[in-house]
Amino acid sequence: EHLNADPSVNGILVQLPLPDQIDSDKVISMIDPNKDVDGFHVMNAGRLTVGLDGLVPCTPVGCIILLKSYLNDLTGCNAVIVGRSNIVGKPLAALLLREHCTVTIAHSRTRNLAQVCREADILVAAVGRPGMVKGDWIKPGSTVIDVGINRIEGNGGKTRLVGDVDYQEASEVAGAITPVPGGVGPMTIACLLQNTLRAACLQNDIQVPHV
Repeated sequence: EHLNADPSVNGILVQLPLPDQIDSDKVISMIDPNKDVDGFHVMNAGRLTVGLDGLVPCTPVGCIILLKSYLNDLTGCNAVIVGRSNIVGKPLAALLLREHCTVTIAHSRTRNLAQVCREADILVAAVGRPGMVKGDWIKPGSTVIDVGINRIEGNGGKTRLVGDVDYQEASEVAGAITPVPGGVGPMTIACLLQNTLRAACLQNDIQVPHV
């Protein structure tokens, strides 16, 4: 409440996941929606769903920017999102619908998941399972966005980061694919800064610059 009322604070971010004893939904709901630079508050989620302006979750926005930088126009693309979280899957589906895609939200319990993925012009993996999406799940020439960040044991007992997509297999089939690390992650940070700038402008009645 103190930060909500402080005019010198323009953005509030909750570093997730929180400890089990803390209700993350309750914490997020206490943030002023106009300072919710993560875009997770129910007010901002509702605005996104009905097509109104608001603060939008950073990772989904970063995915859209990456897709448009490569494909330019997403109209008519068949997009499949593997993952149904409130952080990535659901908001990304809303953004892809705005871009006139045909959107399917799939998940680990989807029947014939591999076949569903093979029909995608755009495939987004955000399910939190390392290497789940194999090369033969991917339509040749399609665009693959790997949102997953998983830490697994590597050589010499050291850990390494991998995505939800088997990168080596997928890169031989896909037209374009984001790496992990170094793909979606930097875009998330950039979009967080963009949201912070937008929040500051809106709170001070300043026109939001196009960035």
